Amino acid sequence: MSNLNKIRGNYLKSVSTDTDVTDLNNSEVIYNTTTCNLKSIFLQAGAWTAGGALGTARRYLAGAGTNTAALGFSGYASASTTCTESYNGSAWTAGGIMATAKRSSAGAGTNTAALAFGGSTTVAVACTESYNGTSWTAGGAMATARQLLAGAGASNTAALAFGGFTTAVVACTESYNGSTWTAGGAMATARCALAGAGTNTAALAFGGRTTINVACTESYNGTSWTTGGAMATARSYLAGAGTNTAALAFGGNVSTHVACTESYNGSTWSAGGALSTARRYLAGAGASNTAALAFGGYNNNNLTCTESYNFGKVCKNF
Repeated sequence: MSNLNKIRGNYLKSVSTDTDVTDLNNSEVIYNTTTCNLKSIFLQAGAWTAGGALGTARRYLAGAGTNTAALGFSGYASASTTCTESYNGSAWTAGGIMATAKRSSAGAGTNTAALAFGGSTTVAVACTESYNGTSWTAGGAMATARQLLAGAGASNTAALAFGGFTTAVVACTESYNGSTWTAGGAMATARCALAGAGTNTAALAFGGRTTINVACTESYNGTSWTTGGAMATARSYLAGAGTNTAALAFGGNVSTHVACTESYNGSTWSAGGALSTARRYLAGAGASNTAALAFGGYNNNNLTCTESYNFGKVCKNF
């Protein structure tokens, strides 16, 4: 059965199951041919819910993976740490320890194919480590040692490092192929304490700090960065998840730790549901702006708390 006649200028969609509605923007009316019901389908506001606590409370940690299969690694507890934890959607379990204890590093990949790069011991480092789900092994060193950088990438063999701090904020970008890093296009705005999302050829950089907190967004196409829509809240030490056209920014620091969440559609940012626990120096994971994970961080103390973000469709019969 094809779409029914237009109603007030809009097609009434005909579907056999409610899950067939995949191109929803805000709301619409559908006719379900299986149940013979008219239904209203609309987007549910995003909200954070509590998940299982990390085993080790820490800040300045890095993350990789999705909201139901995440990896948390490195960070600062009472000192820089080597600990790794894997999340299955409800609980964290200990994984293999890293070779180098560090904080303020970046991550990319999945929970079984992750990459950790950059960061600080007592000085900025260039070291890279690759995770196979069980243990970490050394990878090629970055050209520019730096901390407080951001990362993106779908695996431990295709990652992107950008921004950060050496003795000053930097704009440099490096791409990893599984063994070596090569230089990419420089960011328009040199900054540290920023967040990232996406892949090594389709990445997003947002927020961070120059000498002040910034709201700027830049998108990477594998060669160069272009300016995108500015965030509503300029902030640093935030976390990110998703892709370059469906990203989520959450937490961070303004004049203190914040709980605000913003969602990106490829051109503009819009407000999302606030974190239950305001925090900075946290990590994130997630494949989209509708399914993300926030974990660890700092809010007057190092934190173990985990929150999961969901943003879905609600269906109601007339």
